[in-house]
Amino acid sequence: MSKKISSILIANRGEIALRVIRACKELGIKSIAIYSDEDVRAVHVKRADEAYHIGPAAPAQSYLNMAKIVETAKAAGADAIHPGYGFLSENENFPEMCEKNGMIFIGPTAKAMEITGDKMKCKEVMKKAKVPTVPGSDGIIEDVEKAADIAHKAGYPVLLKSAFGGGGRGIRLANNEKQLRQEFEMASAESRAAFGKAALFVEKYLQKIRHIEFQLIRDSHGNGRHLFERECSIQRRHQKLIEMSPSPVVDQKTRERIGEIAVRAAAAVDYLNAGTAEFLRDPEGNFYFIEINSRLQVEHPVTELVTGLDLVKLQIAIAQGEEIPFKQEDLKMNGCAIECRINAEDPFYEFAPSTGIVPNCNIPYGPGIRVDTYLYPGCNVSGYYDSLTAKLLAWGKNFEEARVRMRNALDEFTIEGINTTIPLYKTIIDEPNFIKGELSTDYLERFKIFDRMNEQAKERAKEKARAAVAAVLLQSEFVKKVGAAQTAATAAKSSKWKMMRVV
Repeated sequence: MSKKISSILIANRGEIALRVIRACKELGIKSIAIYSDEDVRAVHVKRADEAYHIGPAAPAQSYLNMAKIVETAKAAGADAIHPGYGFLSENENFPEMCEKNGMIFIGPTAKAMEITGDKMKCKEVMKKAKVPTVPGSDGIIEDVEKAADIAHKAGYPVLLKSAFGGGGRGIRLANNEKQLRQEFEMASAESRAAFGKAALFVEKYLQKIRHIEFQLIRDSHGNGRHLFERECSIQRRHQKLIEMSPSPVVDQKTRERIGEIAVRAAAAVDYLNAGTAEFLRDPEGNFYFIEINSRLQVEHPVTELVTGLDLVKLQIAIAQGEEIPFKQEDLKMNGCAIECRINAEDPFYEFAPSTGIVPNCNIPYGPGIRVDTYLYPGCNVSGYYDSLTAKLLAWGKNFEEARVRMRNALDEFTIEGINTTIPLYKTIIDEPNFIKGELSTDYLERFKIFDRMNEQAKERAKEKARAAVAAVLLQSEFVKKVGAAQTAATAAKSSKWKMMRVV
C-alpha cells in the first residue's frame, strides 16, 4: 500500500503541467512546478503552489535532467512526481530513480515501461497472450539482407520501424527492395539519433488502415479496465492531428471485444496506472495490436468528455494504492467528443515551425467546448519545445453536434503573431469524407486535403479583398452623401442669414 500523496512535483511544462495542477487543486494536493530559463513567465509557474528553476532552455539541461528534477523534488518535499507526457514520461530509468529516492512515480513501473518501450519484446509478450499483432519479423533485424528476405515473404509495401521509442519517429516506408535497402540505413541512423539504439524490425504495411486506440487504467490490485476507444486516424507523418470518440466504425460488440483484448494486453505486461493500447484496423475490420503507450496521452481529454471521468485524479488515486472505483459494466459512453491539436506550425509551408511572442489571442468557449492551453496575450511560443500550443475539444450529444461546435470554435479561435494548424482543421471539419467517417491514416493524401485547404485560403483571400473594396466604395458613397448634406445645410444656413439681413 502506497502512502497518501500530499504534494506532487510536475516534471513537465505547458498545458499538461496546468492540467495536473488543476487536478491537484481539486484534491487539495500541493502542486510543485519546475521551469527552465525559457519558461520564467509561463502560466504553469504562476498557477502552481510552488515553482523551482530547473536549468537552461535546452531540454537536456532542464526538463530531461533526471538528477536535477529528483533533487529538486526532494528539496521541495514532494511525495510524488507526475511526468505528464513527452520528456521523461517513457524513460524506464525515471520511475526507478524516483523510487530509490522515496518518491512515488505517477505512472507504470520501470519493468512494465521497459517491456512496452521495446516493441519487439512487447510483441513477443502479446503473441503469448494471444493478442493479435501485425505480420512481420519476430525479432530485431540488424542485417539488411535479412530485412529484404522477411519483406519478400510478407509482401511489399513494408515498414522499417525502430524497436524503441514512439511518436512516429524511426519509421520508414519501403515499396520495393531497392527502396528498402536505401531506407534501412536511414532508419537505423534515425533510430540511433532518437533513441541511442539502431534496432529495427520489419512490419507489413497495411493500407487504408485506421488507427484506433483504447484508453486503459490498471491498479496495483490487478484490476484492469478499458475506457473505450479513440479514433486517431487523421495523421501527418505518423503524428496524430485529430482524435475522436466514439470511432465511426466501432459498434458496441466490437468495443467490448477489442476492449477485452486491450485489458488482456495490459495484464500481460503487468501494467500499472493509465496507458493506451494502440491498434490498426484494416478495411476488413481486423484489429492488430501495435503498442502500449505507457503514459497519459495528449488526447486523454477526449475520453474524459465521453466518460465523465477525471483521468489525472484517477492516476493519483491508483498511485496511492487505491483500487479502481468502478467496474467495466458501470461505464457508459455519453455523446461524442472531437479534439484538434493546435500546433505552432504553418500548414501552407510544409508545417514549418512558427515561434515567437503572441501579442493577443481569443480562446473560444461555450456549450461543449474545452480548451487546454498555456496561451495568454504576451506569452512566448518557444522553439525549444513541442509545437503543441493548445488542445481544442468539442463535445456534443452526437457526432454532428460535436462537429458543428468544433467548426464554430475554430472560427472563434485566433492566435496572433504565429502560424498554426487551425486553417487545416477548418478544411477537414467540413470535408464530406470526414463527415461520412471515411477515415484512414492516409486521409490527408487520399482526399487531397492540402489542395482543398489552399483553394479555400485563396477564396477567403478573394472574399476579403472584395469586402475591402466594397467597404472603401461604401465609405466613399457615405462621404459623398455626408458632403452633399453638409453643402446643402451650409447653403440653407447662408440663405437664412441673407434673408435675415434683408429683413
